[in-house]
Amino acid sequence: MRKDIITTTKTIRYAKALLVATVGLFALLVVFGNVTDYNTNFQFVQHVLAMDSRRPDLGLTIEYRAIPWEWAWHAAYIGVILLETFIMCACLFGAYKMARTASKSDADFYASKKWGSLGCVAALVLWFLGFQAVGGEWFGMWMNESWNGIPDAVRLCTYIATVLIITWIGGDRFDKAPKDESVPEAK
Repeated sequence: MRKDIITTTKTIRYAKALLVATVGLFALLVVFGNVTDYNTNFQFVQHVLAMDSRRPDLGLTIEYRAIPWEWAWHAAYIGVILLETFIMCACLFGAYKMARTASKSDADFYASKKWGSLGCVAALVLWFLGFQAVGGEWFGMWMNESWNGIPDAVRLCTYIATVLIITWIGGDRFDKAPKDESVPEAK
């Protein structure tokens, strides 16, 4: 196989590892911020779950869904931080494994995608299911002008899903690399 084809395949593998690392580094920054400045985002969780900051012109028909207990707000927020910590660890470890196997066999590189994939899927679960579905729809976060995280969750889900798709699609296998057609095959 031509050296430039091998180099291109390895470059694609390193690019995939780098993209997975960006998700892990983002999660690292989020976890750091949530732990070192706990109260700022705790206020977000509190107001979304308590449903106490919704626009008054939207009525009170879903107020029964509100969670008024401080212990529940802390439990939910700590759960979010723990899931973000898993995302961070899985994506950074996955990116490391992918980068370490970029020059190895197709099977080794394929297997190395496991942790990055788990981290990205966990991120989609958090920011789609947690923020968009539960926060946005169940707790009516979209009705809240001050505490609406849906636009950020959409942005994150779009990026993370793109990273996941790029990680899973082809272009990173040595055995499927284009053949050098300028060299006739031996018979």
